[in-house]
Amino acid sequence: MSFSDNQSLHVPVEQGVPRTRSLDSTLKLLSEGYPFFQRRCAELDTDVFTTRLMGRRAVCVSGHEAARMFWQPNRFTRRGAIPPTTLMLLQDVGSAQTLDGEDHRHRKAMMMSLQTPGDRARMVTIAQEEWRAHFARWPTLRRVTLFDETESVLCAAACRWAGIPPSHIDRPRLAQEFSAMIDGAGNVFRRTMRGLLLRRRTEAWAKGLIEAVRAGQVAPEPGSPLAVIARHRDRDEQPLGVDIAANELINVLRPVVAVARFIVFGAHAMHEYPEWRPRIATGDDAALTAFAQEVRRCYPFFPAVGGRVLNAFVWRGLHFAEGTWVLFDMHGTNHDPRLWPEPQRFKPERFMAWQSDSFDLVPQGGGDYLTGHRCPGEAMTVDLVKTALHLLASEVVYTVPRQDLSIDLSRMPTGPASRFQIEVAPPVR
Repeated sequence: MSFSDNQSLHVPVEQGVPRTRSLDSTLKLLSEGYPFFQRRCAELDTDVFTTRLMGRRAVCVSGHEAARMFWQPNRFTRRGAIPPTTLMLLQDVGSAQTLDGEDHRHRKAMMMSLQTPGDRARMVTIAQEEWRAHFARWPTLRRVTLFDETESVLCAAACRWAGIPPSHIDRPRLAQEFSAMIDGAGNVFRRTMRGLLLRRRTEAWAKGLIEAVRAGQVAPEPGSPLAVIARHRDRDEQPLGVDIAANELINVLRPVVAVARFIVFGAHAMHEYPEWRPRIATGDDAALTAFAQEVRRCYPFFPAVGGRVLNAFVWRGLHFAEGTWVLFDMHGTNHDPRLWPEPQRFKPERFMAWQSDSFDLVPQGGGDYLTGHRCPGEAMTVDLVKTALHLLASEVVYTVPRQDLSIDLSRMPTGPASRFQIEVAPPVR
């Protein structure tokens, strides 16, 4: 069942679209994971349906048209749209993602100011240095767990890029904390509790840094994320509260560590499709970009994103009332055959001549970066994935031993079961 924009329906969305049979679909979502939304769309022959999750009515949408609807500026708020534990792990109260209107645009402009081409180039240079430092010790290890090593590399690179003094960085502890926040975001049990517990420690560390900068005890490089966030003033010309500034610093660092999932998925793809490795090793930018984008499209990152309607609107003749809870299916849209022929096949060549309209490839959101809630670090994500895969393909001789490389789609967020183990050859003397 589908509707076109020019139909004359004007009914409450809850009455105008199919609904799931279950009284509450929470347990099905938790047990099925990423495919939950796609399966309901297929069963109901629709890309818009209603269900109940955690006892609340939710409108679930998927596909290109839905992406264009969902990421219109000022249409949705993130407040009250995701589980509180997920909010506390990934953004927390007062962050840019929880703001709306001019307050959001002002704060988002600050976050986007940290993502200039120069900032991204500096991050790539730092990441290359960190990767090579790790490469130097890999031959002494019997096996390398690529997932863990990648999180360590990215945590160190993010802290250096942010302008945090080395004396204030406990790399193993911070990498563990950021990893726990990401890993607990899609779970409501033990992983979530662990992530929340470790986040408290990270928040205390970040608050200490903000206070030290403001007291003149730490002098980060001008223009660095630590300096910009510590000294930022919101629309009322007041400095950010220490708690909020600390959260925004975490919100700059943690997403960099989250890129580890894309990098490990990229290594998984190079293993599964070895014909691409020589092209990646040469540094062919077109091939690298296409490969990185197909990794982001094909492999699972976060399954969905939620919003609550700020101002009532009509879409496809359906009335979305103020406060309506809407969930957009990111994973399903990235596997929608209307957008991506043979969506389950890994085909980087589909991106060789690709031109995006900002609502098709949506692993980190859609629409405009400045006016909407799309992830500000998406371009840096692509840069970091390309950098890592090129270095792995060109500078490391390794084999992939027998292991469980399956990816459990019921686990959110997910990754290879073995966390991708490699055996590195010793250097030739």
